[in-house]
Amino acid sequence: MAGVTDRPFRQLCKQLGAGYAVSEMVTSRRDLWDSLKTSRRANHEGEVGPIAVQIAGTDAQMMAEAAVYNIDRGAQIIDINMGCPAKKVCNKWAGSALMQDEALAIDIVQAVVDACEPHGVPVTLKMRTGWAAHAKNARQIALAAEQAGVQMLTIHGRTREQGYKGFAEHETVADIKSRVRIPVVANGDVDSPESAQNVLAATGADAVMIGRAAQGRPWLFNDIATFLSTGVHAPAPTAAAMRSWMLAHLHEHYDLYGEFTGVRSARKHLGWYAQHLPSGDLLRRHVNRIIACDEQIAAVETYFSAWADDRLDELAADWQPLVTIN
Repeated sequence: MAGVTDRPFRQLCKQLGAGYAVSEMVTSRRDLWDSLKTSRRANHEGEVGPIAVQIAGTDAQMMAEAAVYNIDRGAQIIDINMGCPAKKVCNKWAGSALMQDEALAIDIVQAVVDACEPHGVPVTLKMRTGWAAHAKNARQIALAAEQAGVQMLTIHGRTREQGYKGFAEHETVADIKSRVRIPVVANGDVDSPESAQNVLAATGADAVMIGRAAQGRPWLFNDIATFLSTGVHAPAPTAAAMRSWMLAHLHEHYDLYGEFTGVRSARKHLGWYAQHLPSGDLLRRHVNRIIACDEQIAAVETYFSAWADDRLDELAADWQPLVTIN
């Protein structure tokens, strides 16, 4: 979820029902801490707690130092990433690649726990079921991590080999939940209130974690929370509510990234929102041609006005193709 779960998106998800949101991965490489990308990821100004920061790396001492670096910048929880399947992460033996070396994985966990303990900051661990179907070792790592002092486990029900293909299996999550005393969170294919209920029932997990399903649909957290607590579906969000959320998201996004990067990186969020809007492809195509923040805002305003007045067909004619400028 790097490039997605930044501070503006996390804040919106929390506003719309998420009880907990973890940051994008922050590298353990000290030489990159002063980069613009890392400085943005370590920026928690105005963020509602708890502030959970995920760190990634392959060296125990560097990971310990990264934990302290982020605590000094506001982190209230440190999450160790042992679940990312991305090639650029795994090729450096970070993320889920760490599951291939259990000894190193637990050395890292212990070093991070020891570094966080004097600050009173808990450590959590996110991982997959294993590296591949023939090498599922999440249970062994979970038990060792609990012994080392990790205070919560999140398990994605796929191996690294699967990436995001196929279906998540939650038998491994259920097995681990039955063997540890710390909270366990189930992750993978939770994309509706019903799927959340089914995964919780199948695993006995204490919570579910949602990733890709919240892209363009941050109100999913409220939908799930409402259904789990009442057994009744929350009303669909109104057009006025979606307009308000999208505009607030855009303004926060531009504030963090600035004009040049902000208008371009906002396109993916607008594209995800568009999947849940009537004639959404009309909005997506139009905003992808825009290179100014105020014009993106105006486009969203215009779209929702046309929707409210039942004029989306007219808008399609008005929004003639523009010259694309990257």
